[in-house]
Amino acid sequence: MADVKISAQLVKELRDKTAAGIMECKEALTETGGDIEKAIECLRKKGIKTAERKGARETSQGAIGSYIHMNGTIGTMVELRCETDFVARNSEFQDLLKELCMQVAAAAPLSVSREDLAEEVVEKEKEIYRAQIEGKPEHVVEKIIEGKLQKFYEEKCLLDQPYIRDDSKKVKDLLNELITKTKENIVVRRFCRYALTD
Repeated sequence: MADVKISAQLVKELRDKTAAGIMECKEALTETGGDIEKAIECLRKKGIKTAERKGARETSQGAIGSYIHMNGTIGTMVELRCETDFVARNSEFQDLLKELCMQVAAAAPLSVSREDLAEEVVEKEKEIYRAQIEGKPEHVVEKIIEGKLQKFYEEKCLLDQPYIRDDSKKVKDLLNELITKTKENIVVRRFCRYALTD
């Protein structure tokens, strides 16, 4: 596929969809034979690898964002960290922070990641699932529980949740895209959500 001719228009189209750099877009398109959808997937995978490499770097800068739902019954705050003040003041960083605040308001996660979930919460879910599927062989039960837990993580862990504006992406994909673009480690440190209840 390396000899496929990649037009500037195709590169621009991929850039518009992913916000990746020109050379990264060209390489992804070359690798995938000019297939835009496969190139997007390719860039996402590279973004994850980039994020993993940068994951250990210290994030001493950042910003706290907030969002109040227009009827005033839900309010959220999110702390988003990065490595430099330059990135923290960047409009794309600020935009991501706003999106995360709205995500927390709309999707009501319990934790930032599955690793942050309290062990007793996970164990209680397992107990509920186990009670629902009594009578099946143990190896089948474990597979079913694992599948249900995966769904639970996608509903309750911010980074695993489908993005409210585009459910083909997870919240962690948004983070990885910005990490790839800024070349900095970016992490959601914490969030809080307030809601008026009956």
